[in-house]
Amino acid sequence: QVQLVESGGGLVQAGGSLRLSCAASGRSFSRNAMAWFRQTPGKEREFVAGINWGAFNTDYADSAKGRFTIFRDHAKNTVSLQMNSLTPDDTAVYYCAADSAQFSKTPLVADAYDYWGQGTQVTVSS
Repeated sequence: QVQLVESGGGLVQAGGSLRLSCAASGRSFSRNAMAWFRQTPGKEREFVAGINWGAFNTDYADSAKGRFTIFRDHAKNTVSLQMNSLTPDDTAVYYCAADSAQFSKTPLVADAYDYWGQGTQVTVSS
């Protein structure tokens, strides 16, 4: 059984930082792209950051560039998102996702991903 479990969310003041982590189990995702998405009520799930199977390519939403960093650890089968300079606009439920396709480019849309975590809440206060 494949599971992705996020952790690290919480309440932080504007300008602060959080590190989200996603632990995968049931199979290795060392050959697969992984990504972080976020969602607020009434809105579509939006891409935040992605990393390909070899971690030599990363992708970021414009809103995340310069502030967020995605990285992975194949040995631990994890993917993390370091978030700095947080603003209230970053408030959302954050999800990690994994693509079942191997050695493929990193998808930038939620529909392309096959495995999802349960989400972790990030709330940024003013």
